[in-house]
Amino acid sequence: MSAFVVEGGRTLSGTIRPSGNKNAALPCMCAALLTAEPVVLENVPRIRDVETLLEIIQSLGATVEWVADGSVRIQARDVPLGGLHPDLAKRIRASILLAGPLLARCGRVSLPPPGGDVIGRRRLDTHFLAFRKLGAEASFEKEGFELVGAKLRGADIFLDEPSVTATENAVMAATLATGTTVLRNAAAEPHVQDLCRLLQRMGARISGVGTHVLEIEGVDRLGGATFSIQADHIEAGSFIGLAAVTGSVLRVEGAPIEHLDSTLLAFGKLGVACEVAGEDLIVYGDRDREVRPDYFGHIPKIDDGPWPAFPADLTPIALVTATQCRGTVLIHEKMFESRMYFTDKLVGMGAQIILCDPHRAVVVGPAPLRGGAVESPDIRAGMALILAALAAPGTSTIHNIGQIERGYERIDARLRGVGASIRRVDGA
Repeated sequence: MSAFVVEGGRTLSGTIRPSGNKNAALPCMCAALLTAEPVVLENVPRIRDVETLLEIIQSLGATVEWVADGSVRIQARDVPLGGLHPDLAKRIRASILLAGPLLARCGRVSLPPPGGDVIGRRRLDTHFLAFRKLGAEASFEKEGFELVGAKLRGADIFLDEPSVTATENAVMAATLATGTTVLRNAAAEPHVQDLCRLLQRMGARISGVGTHVLEIEGVDRLGGATFSIQADHIEAGSFIGLAAVTGSVLRVEGAPIEHLDSTLLAFGKLGVACEVAGEDLIVYGDRDREVRPDYFGHIPKIDDGPWPAFPADLTPIALVTATQCRGTVLIHEKMFESRMYFTDKLVGMGAQIILCDPHRAVVVGPAPLRGGAVESPDIRAGMALILAALAAPGTSTIHNIGQIERGYERIDARLRGVGASIRRVDGA
């Protein structure tokens, strides 16, 4: 097993750039299965989740080739009927995103249950609601599920929750359905928008991109395209937290400014000062970081929600940032009931956190952190633990870093680029 060894308590400086949005790259790679023509995706992060999904796509008969740094070419001339190997599917949550394009292209798909982070129940009911509305029949076994829909037809679909992956699956399936699909209560996250824009470039007719109502007019076929994945707004938010907990001034180069409104509001509540400079974001973590109380002195709250609300993936980053800001704040993670359990690791490092229940934590800061040995439970909590280690004087060892590397490209090298003392050790 590999680990990160961090020497914390140092001030950082310089410029750091977010990678391409992994949550956009994954559905866009699946969308390549909708056409026999080549799809070239640029600004793709070279991370474990991407490599795993490419391996799965290749196992389905598609050709996959890295044609340049960050650019991958996928061509699925023929997609055979048949199931997906369960061991591959269980390695990644995004394997569920193969359902929509394979159903649309082949009329039938068999998939085992997807894997992914253990952050609470992640229901699939919304996916099947959409598929059934489009005319597919679903059957379930312990080993997985099968969808059959040789003639998908457009429909008016109200999703029972604005699920990102269910929205993406429904949109991909609807592009090749007969007639028009109206998808209401759809997710509108930046990665959903990227998928829709790629599909438009492939010839799909989609309107309402960026809103919670999407209209998809089915077409007979889709073609190839070249598309660049936008910068990851979650990474940009992580780097805001990085500057804050280390008391540093950092420039986040090429930040997706148009997607940071709720993020900047949330970190503003913690007293973290940021300035937009063209396409970059400057974070002044060296300034006084004092939690801003609500009017009449009430304790403020940072809570997540469907886009454009504060992203759930940034709640661990906001929580560890709050430990280094003066004042009290409530962090309310509404979407996943197990994501907050990593707080015990921060408490062990000296943080003052009261875990009220699986969804809410009260943080009192600033609390001096100390180095320690911790284990990363998932991608985002793992990044939060890196931030805590960089804030804590002394040596910290972070185990199970494979979880972190599923979502953050070369994170140790990029952190060293701004002065962090972090090294990767194997066999720790």
